[in-house]
Amino acid sequence: MIKPYLALATDYDGTLAHRGTVSAKTLAAIHRLRASGKKLLLVTGRRLEELKQVFPDIGLCDFVVAENGALLYWPTTGRIKVLAEPAPAGFAQELRARGVPVAVGRVIVATVEPYEITVLQTIKAMRLELEVIFNKGSVMVLPAGVNKATGLREGLSRLGLSARQVIGVGDAENDHAFLRICGCGIAVANALPSLKERADFITEHPYGEGVTELIDQLLANNFQPHFALDQTADDPGKRKLWFIL
Repeated sequence: MIKPYLALATDYDGTLAHRGTVSAKTLAAIHRLRASGKKLLLVTGRRLEELKQVFPDIGLCDFVVAENGALLYWPTTGRIKVLAEPAPAGFAQELRARGVPVAVGRVIVATVEPYEITVLQTIKAMRLELEVIFNKGSVMVLPAGVNKATGLREGLSRLGLSARQVIGVGDAENDHAFLRICGCGIAVANALPSLKERADFITEHPYGEGVTELIDQLLANNFQPHFALDQTADDPGKRKLWFIL
């Protein structure tokens, strides 16, 4: 018998949240998920401090992967584990000197388009081993090899879970890495076309409504991995997610 999935890993902005806010309807779905005994994992590019400000219900999560994989946070204990070395302090200073607005986390250095060219030029000039990751207009700079997948794997290892036991859902470029390692990778209806093309399934609804749709159908199936994709639409972006009951 195929074992059921044990956890849902979700991106925050553009997936669980719309314009930075999680709706009451989506929060109710999260409570139903938690009541079922399944785990909720939040995987986001946001810095932890700003995430706490916009998502006061962060305590519903078993753990949080923040800063696009560079940091783990356990809400029940308040424990934080930094998973990578930050860029030299002079890097952010140099970006500001070049007119780039930046936000600095424990590891991540973040800005927005169209400053990515200046960011790349600065990395090259300073001869740093850093990577630039995009997220729908946001530009994130992290140590090489750090992404949502590496952070999720580290968090799951603490729970004794495999990524294959997790359903992941996201919407943007920086979600490719973690959806790829999950047992099932799902794109919400508002996701970028590139993510929809690689996702196993696509929800009918966007943002938190799509996550609510996903949670309710998973609960109806006891998280059993019995899925089918509507193949009638040639365009993957127009395909709908169906669960075989």
